[in-house]
This record gives sequence, C-alpha cells and structure tokens, in this order.
Amino acid sequence: MAPGVQGSVVIDVAAVTKSYGSGRGRVDALRGVDLTVHEGEIVAIVGQSGSGKTTLLQMLGAVDAPTSGTVEVAGNDLASMRERDLTGFRRSVVGFVFQQFNLIPTLTAYQNVEAAAVNLQGGGAPAPRIADLLAQVGLGDRMDHRPAELSGGEQQRVAIARALVNNPRIILADEPTGNLDTETGHEVLELLTGVAASGQRTLVLITHDDRVAAAAERVVTIRDGLIVDDGDAGGAPGGVRG
Repeated sequence: MAPGVQGSVVIDVAAVTKSYGSGRGRVDALRGVDLTVHEGEIVAIVGQSGSGKTTLLQMLGAVDAPTSGTVEVAGNDLASMRERDLTGFRRSVVGFVFQQFNLIPTLTAYQNVEAAAVNLQGGGAPAPRIADLLAQVGLGDRMDHRPAELSGGEQQRVAIARALVNNPRIILADEPTGNLDTETGHEVLELLTGVAASGQRTLVLITHDDRVAAAAERVVTIRDGLIVDDGDAGGAPGGVRG
C-alpha cells in the first residue's frame, strides 16, 4: 500500500501489559501498550534487547497472551478465542518469519514449505503453488536442496515462502535479517517488503537495526515495555503512546 494510504484497522492493541514471575522476581515486559496497524501497512517495531518488542510480536501472533488489556487481530479478539480457534488463527491469518529460520533439516526446501501447508490446512497446498512460491523468492532451481545445502539467505527465502503458503493477511517477522550479512540481509528485506506490498499484506517487522527499520513505512519505538514513539506512514513522527 502506498505511504499515507490506510486500509481498515487489522491490529488493535489496547492497554496491554505482560508480566512474568511474581514478587521481587516479577518482570514487567509490557507496561500498557496501545498500537493500531492498518491493512497493508509495513510497520517496524524497534528497540533494544529486552525492550518488549518480541513479547509484543508474540501477542500479535497468539503465541502468548497478555496479563491485561486486549489484542484484536483481523477482527478476532484473541483473548475470547478457544485454543482450537487460536490454532486455526495461527495457521491461516498470520505467517511467521524468524531470525533462526526454523527449517526442518531433513526436508528439502520444497518439503519444508509443503509441511507448513499440510500442518496448517490439513490437505496441503497444491504442488504448483508451492513451486510458484519458491520461484517467487528466487529458489526455483533449489527446491530439492536441504537446509544444510543452502546459504543463510536462501534458508530465509524458504522461510518466507513457508510463511506465505497459506496466504496470510499478516506477516510477523522477528529479526528476519539478524543472522545474515549486510548484503544478503538487504536482499531478504527487499524480498519481504516486496511480497507484502504486492499482496497488500500487512507486515510487522521486529528489529534493533535502524537500517532495517528504514525499509518500513512507519517506525514504532518501544523502550522498557512502553511505546515511546509511533511514527506515521512515511516515517513522520507520531505521538508518544503507551
């Protein structure tokens, strides 16, 4: 989506807190976060290690639940959903891309993408779609290679194809270039933002790297569990939130 053009609200986080432990050992990872993301936006959430950015991403993907507050994603109030419905949500509404790739080492690139489709949709995606996705990410001639036979950048491309196989509305990427050299990371970032824009998908990107954040339409800064700056589309400063 072009900068400045906003679709309907697809992510709405209100007054979210997350605490671990109790008493003197209690850690407040999130301390009252408000965040709204519109359909088709490319948003980077930036912050240092321990700032709460990955915890927030886990809330958006229904991997973790808040201590208090509400998280609504694609019209779903995650707190009110049964576990079976949450599993379906994770499988079809969101696609995950991780820093560590998380590929199955014994499977080929094709089989890794196929396994995600089978696990998430039961019957699996048609073979031509899987092949088309791998070609789209530049691996049309590497489909039969296992992860150990692929470079880091190629492994991350497989992970992106896997995230897209169920045609999610939202892509959640946690430090997707963190294990890559600068040039390869730039190529993967261009691919990730490109496939999001071409499919009018919403992309939420977690990073601590300002160069990665610069690829987003909007940069949200989190510090000590609070959003301290929420940039508008195109990088214009927004109001302090949280």
